[in-house]
Amino acid sequence: MTDAPAQKRPWFGRLLWLVLLAVLLVWALQNAPLTEIWDSLKLLRPWQLGALLALNAVIFALITARWWLIVRAEARAVPFLPLVVYRLAAFGMSYFTPGPQVGGEPLQILYLKNAYGLTAVRATAAVIMDKLLEFLANFLFLALGLFAVAGSGMLGSFAPPAWVAVPVGLLLLWPLLHIILLYRRRHPLSALLKPLHKFLSGRKRFAALETFLRLVIVSEHLAALFCRRHLGALLAALGVSLLSWAGMALEYHLMLTFLSADLTLAETLAALTVVRLSFLAPLPAGLGALEASQVFAATAFGLPAALGISLALLMRGRDMLLGGLGLLIAAVKK
Repeated sequence: MTDAPAQKRPWFGRLLWLVLLAVLLVWALQNAPLTEIWDSLKLLRPWQLGALLALNAVIFALITARWWLIVRAEARAVPFLPLVVYRLAAFGMSYFTPGPQVGGEPLQILYLKNAYGLTAVRATAAVIMDKLLEFLANFLFLALGLFAVAGSGMLGSFAPPAWVAVPVGLLLLWPLLHIILLYRRRHPLSALLKPLHKFLSGRKRFAALETFLRLVIVSEHLAALFCRRHLGALLAALGVSLLSWAGMALEYHLMLTFLSADLTLAETLAALTVVRLSFLAPLPAGLGALEASQVFAATAFGLPAALGISLALLMRGRDMLLGGLGLLIAAVKK
């Protein structure tokens, strides 16, 4: 009699997981302006839609390649194509999670453990390195984009005080500084977490949190070891990450061109920057913030507000397609 509940627990956990994913998908479809998205898609010719889809597939392959290069440096048997599927599942979770596009990382760790036998520590270290390089590329783009915002006239006569550049610059440089510190055998995240880990050690009520903190600390040390042992793979992954950002900028430029919007390079970068900033809002999928950002950008550059709405809806349709596929994959692969 005592064995029956234990045997049912995995099925019960899987059922809860499927219910959670179903709720997320239903919520997304109910809150998505599907009719408006379809109307915006009809503004494009079939070959234009095909070109955007093909470019988006290349971008997603590059994003996955960054993770694959990191994983493959120490686990050479891990193939590339399955990681594309797993990365899509992680994107689905991240896209519908409040905050700056995070939330799918535990799935990446889980897939590496279950599919390829990596330990939790090594899988976590690989994901930490992947996120650091993602943040580095994102922050480098944001630094460039903020200069474009200031120089494009998007803010009109408003000019932020000069001292703002110092904290913003330090924030944007954090991923690069973190990688440099790891390479030089410094562990900033561990230094912050060790006092809390020591305080919780031996306290049964906080055993799960203490285990998690120990996992993060050990994983950061492995990430530092990776930086020293596999500098070539690290640089290759960073290069691929920067290429993916170039692809995203090209995709955005093509969307503007297909919608007959004539913007300069600085204006295009500024408009794309406010897109990325909109996803920092504590809302799943940047709901509402994305649309507002593109209406603001369009009107700031003298374009119709309707064009900004159409542009936002195109991006929303693209992300809903990828995110929905990711949730379905997560349901099957769990």
